[in-house]
Amino acid sequence: MNTQRSTPSGKPYDIHERLLVFACDIVRTAQFLHTRGPIARELSYQILSAGTSTGANAEESDGASSHKDFIAKNRIALKEAKETRFRLRVCRGTDLLDASYDPLVKESDELVRILGKTVHNAIRRRKADKQAKERQRASTRRTSP
Repeated sequence: MNTQRSTPSGKPYDIHERLLVFACDIVRTAQFLHTRGPIARELSYQILSAGTSTGANAEESDGASSHKDFIAKNRIALKEAKETRFRLRVCRGTDLLDASYDPLVKESDELVRILGKTVHNAIRRRKADKQAKERQRASTRRTSP
């Protein structure tokens, strides 16, 4: 039995699932753009690359070899998400995509915010861990004979 949790808006709660759904939507959007002329075709390749890379990099972050690697991979995912959002907005602003694609543009914005917060929190956690280790070392030196 598949009991996947969802947000109040019906989107998958799990970020990896959400990025997978986003990547699938990006593939369909790229297919549509590919039929809209040479400029839209070029943009479709860029959107396809960045939009699917976002989820791939976030997936890789789960298998990161260190906290630093986790942050680096999520930063790349964030960068790709921002690139996708920008290109979708360009397509929307030039009417290569119509209003029916507004939910996809909104989702790209939400994913940028989520990934940005993930990176921010990971950096804060890393700093806090470093400070705690420094305090522990300092207290150990004071208590050593």
